[in-house]
Parts: sequence; C-alpha cells; structure tokens
Amino acid sequence: MHAARRTRGFTLIELLIVVALIGILSAMAAPFLIAARSSANEASAIQSLRTLVSAQTTFSNVCGNGGYTTSLNTLVTEQFASPNLDITPKSGYNFQLVAALGSNAAPADCTGQPTQTGYYFRGEPLAANSGRRGFATNHVGTIWQDTTGVAPPEPFAPAATISPLDAH
Repeated sequence: MHAARRTRGFTLIELLIVVALIGILSAMAAPFLIAARSSANEASAIQSLRTLVSAQTTFSNVCGNGGYTTSLNTLVTEQFASPNLDITPKSGYNFQLVAALGSNAAPADCTGQPTQTGYYFRGEPLAANSGRRGFATNHVGTIWQDTTGVAPPEPFAPAATISPLDAH
C-alpha cells in the first residue's frame, strides 16, 4: 500500500494564475489612480490660487500701500503667505506671479519694494497626467480655468474652453 502523499504549497500554475490576476487588476486600477492624482493636483492648484488672492489682499492693505507685489518671495518673507506658496513646481503644477495686463506702478511697499496696481497668477500642469486644467486669477479675485491645460490669458473672458471657476 502506498502511503497517501501530502503536498504543501502552491503549484507553479497556481502561482502564475495569481500573478496574472494581480496584473489584470493593477492594469484596471491604474487609470483611476491617475485620475485621482490629477484631481488632487487640480484641487491643490486651486487652493494655491485662493491662498494667493487672500495673501495679496492682506499685503495690499497692510504693507503694499494699495499695491500688489509680483514676488511670491515677498509674500512669504513678509509672512503674508505660507512658505509652500513659493514652491514651484508644486503638486504637479508650475506657478507664476507677474504684474497684471495693463497694471501700473504703485507706491513702494513697507519694505521699499516696488508694487503694481494689479497682479496675474497662473498655474499650469507639468504634464497631461498631472492635471487637465490650467488656472489663473488676478486682483479681481475670480479664479478662471481652461480645460486645454493652459492658464487662461488676460483679459479674462468666457470662451469655448475658458470659464470662471468661482467668484469672490
């Protein structure tokens, strides 16, 4: 009589099936993970613009003598904004702060630095998978979006791919 032989563990075929299933599930989940990361990056970009609008408003009233700075570094150094606002790229977006279209020189700020009567702040995704929309705002405070991934240009106006995100 042969003794019953007990096998322990998995056969090579069983392991290959498990690995194949894991691969299939990973391939199915990848687009959802990319979309979730893209949405998170967009939310971070929108919040950065909201933070900048608030920081610029406070700066103008407290230190800017009615003018706005075109330097993120000034907002951070003078403690009107968190240091992470001056980081670019940030969360998959490049940011840029410049004088607004048609902006003029305003009185110097409380540190003697020049200011402008307006500002334009834009955020654009680094790549298609880091965000689908470009964003921009100016001294009016409305955040605009462009679904092509580039920041809406000034002067802001609704168009096929450009629309206001929110109004202050």
